[in-house]
Amino acid sequence: MAPAVAVFTGSVHCRRTPDAPLGLTLSGCTAAHPGAPLELAFAGVAPADLPERLEDARVEAAAPGEYRIAAGAREWRVTARAVHAHYDAGAAFYRALPGRPAPLVRRALYRALLALARTPFGLALLRAVRR
Repeated sequence: MAPAVAVFTGSVHCRRTPDAPLGLTLSGCTAAHPGAPLELAFAGVAPADLPERLEDARVEAAAPGEYRIAAGAREWRVTARAVHAHYDAGAAFYRALPGRPAPLVRRALYRALLALARTPFGLALLRAVRR
């Protein structure tokens, strides 16, 4: 079995763009990190009989410049100069960073503005300052 370039889990959307440099893009969730989105873009032409949706697709390097897309009992061959993998690392990145609290001065200013906006006099004052 050839080394896997990418393994998708669940539904995989196949987008063809024949006039663009990246002729085929597969979008779905990666099996390596469940729920993490993955886009695989091929710099080549998409097979004519490739459906718009696949289930549990696996992409393997068959030969230099040739890739095999397998889903269920079917498979397709794609000839491409290159394959570009795009992982969305945003969720893991922001999970690793703690949230930054707002500075004390900003919190005090917002609290004062909200308290001022609660009264009719405060609203009139804010409207006058805005003009």
